[in-house]
Amino acid sequence: MSDEKDLDQTPDEESTTPVEESQTSREATEDDKLTKKVEGNYDASSITVLEGLEAVRKRPGMYVGDNGKKGLHQMFREALDNAVDEAMAGHCDTINVMMYTDGSISVEDNGRGIPVDIHKKEGVSALQVIMTKLHAGGKFGDGGGYKVSGGLHGVGISCTNALSEWMLSTVKRDGKVYQQRYEAGVPKTEVTVIGKADSTGTKQQWKPDGTALTATEHDPTIIRRRMKELAYLNPSVRFIFENENAPDTNEEYFFERGIVQLVEDVNESEDSIHKPIYFHRVREDMEIEVAIQYNTGFHTNILAYCNNIHQPDGGTHVSGFGQALTRVINSYARKMNILKEKDKNFTADDVAEGVSAVISLKIQNPSYNSQDKVKLVTPEVQGATNSLVGDGLATYLEENPAVGKRIVEKSQTAQRAREAARKAAEAVKRSSAMDSFGLPGKLSDCVSKNSVECELFLVEGDSAGGTVKGARDRMTQAVLPLRGKILNVERARIDKALDNEEIKSLIAALGAGIDISTGRGQVDEGEQPMDSESKSKKNEHFDLDKLRYHKIIIMTDADVDGEHIRTLLLTFFYRYMKPLITEGYLYFAQPPLYVIRAGKDERFYAMTLDERDEIIKGLKIKNVSVSRFKGLGEMNADELADTTMDPETRFLTRVNYDKEFDAEVEAMFSRLMGDKVEPRRDFIIRHAKQAEDLDWHY
Repeated sequence: MSDEKDLDQTPDEESTTPVEESQTSREATEDDKLTKKVEGNYDASSITVLEGLEAVRKRPGMYVGDNGKKGLHQMFREALDNAVDEAMAGHCDTINVMMYTDGSISVEDNGRGIPVDIHKKEGVSALQVIMTKLHAGGKFGDGGGYKVSGGLHGVGISCTNALSEWMLSTVKRDGKVYQQRYEAGVPKTEVTVIGKADSTGTKQQWKPDGTALTATEHDPTIIRRRMKELAYLNPSVRFIFENENAPDTNEEYFFERGIVQLVEDVNESEDSIHKPIYFHRVREDMEIEVAIQYNTGFHTNILAYCNNIHQPDGGTHVSGFGQALTRVINSYARKMNILKEKDKNFTADDVAEGVSAVISLKIQNPSYNSQDKVKLVTPEVQGATNSLVGDGLATYLEENPAVGKRIVEKSQTAQRAREAARKAAEAVKRSSAMDSFGLPGKLSDCVSKNSVECELFLVEGDSAGGTVKGARDRMTQAVLPLRGKILNVERARIDKALDNEEIKSLIAALGAGIDISTGRGQVDEGEQPMDSESKSKKNEHFDLDKLRYHKIIIMTDADVDGEHIRTLLLTFFYRYMKPLITEGYLYFAQPPLYVIRAGKDERFYAMTLDERDEIIKGLKIKNVSVSRFKGLGEMNADELADTTMDPETRFLTRVNYDKEFDAEVEAMFSRLMGDKVEPRRDFIIRHAKQAEDLDWHY
């Protein structure tokens, strides 16, 4: 085992699965301190001026997010977004993406082609200006550029160029084919005519530069995911993906019904109550599309986009949608006399239960709360979305009374269940761990009350829990054994979940309460916003500041049952304590799979089969025995302490969450943990051949 503390691997920033985070904890030396004295003169000679795209190469993270996998795929997105902007302007209907065996990638469209004539101010081709100058493009003025766009307004493609070993821009326009080559963002040729053209368009091909980036290998899954998403949002555009490395993965995306098909796919793992409802409105400065479909499930899934960019934190378009949904359904319920005069109105959470919706907005000059555009803050959008959804939904319910009745009845059931959940959550909140849920016999708490240094081990089974208790550091490590498998909350309302003894024990031990909202609304009465910001760290029943442990470590056996228990716990935390994940408090323990005994006294531990074989290969004695731990109960306290619990020697996997893939994560939980068998079976069949290393460790 490593002698480094809490050693984790570098996280895959594009993955939605649990990943390991890289960080070696140690005491800082004098050389490590930020206050280290720097010798030398500080004068004008110390000032460095970065020319052209040098700044991008020096600080990639400032322009594309980071210099790793996330930044690498952001470079791709900038080229792709430029092609899509051309499509939104009405000049392009086909976009091709190709991955090549040499590690390069290309994006090609059949749009107008980037201008190649001489730019009056810069004195060089407009193509060269766009490719080599930050903040240069057709997205700033009122000329022949773009009315709306999703790109980084002239920053994107030049950054892609700057961070590429080489880039080749090919433009077809005016009956000719033009081309220019760049290396590390610097032009190596003039814009040259290389042939004749009978069509128009632009092709950008580049190879990421390994001297500027730590990751250079594109993930085809991420590429295809973004292309498919854009195909839903742009139904007039055909997206073609080709991969020279794996031709069998070539795909074509074209969704004639656009976001209606997207909302159907979102609901694939649920039983729908009705066919999708679609609203569309265009006015001079704004275009809004909304698709809605209720299902019989208990969770809310709202996908919001502005100019083809996903806002996982919602914003004014989602707030407007939520207000309209709450108002119209309450009004309809009273009109149909389902809600009586004495009855309370439905809350935003009540009407949102089981709804899947897609909101797609196209607007000039949108405003966001941050550079990564995760939340829209343009104020006029809220009223426009409210009006569109309110008018359209009211008409739909009048014309489809049977559907309207089912939606209202579902909201009514959700209201009752949420009231029951509220009372149960308050009971959990009031109750001490010492009296209501039998925690004295289950929870072995730590001595320290400093939550920052405290850890809670969630252990599979009482017997293993006893061993873990013997291995822990009583000062900072607490142990909660879980008897059997907790309730699958994906298939049950929160009020039923709160009847589960293991869940109640878990809530009481953590101390932060539980978020009883659906995931997009609030507990409060009235027309509340439905963006995910309303699900804050602190609400009526959930307060992250009261969390008693800043490391919650799931420790299960490395077998099928252990995997299942871990998944059930992960589902519960995702649905009702999501900030534990987003704030980085949730971990998986990694006990070793193998113990290698050499002679009488020497023991070595291995996480994987390869590691086991490597250790055996390096031993010079013949008296070697190998055992595989079938479960935590087969390890003694000393072994657990040395390998799995000691912060100086253990490995932990931190559960990492990327908002960008919120929709995909939602779909994954619904598909794998929901009631419908067919989507889960299809998923298993489709991915069975990809299963490797069943003796898993990250």
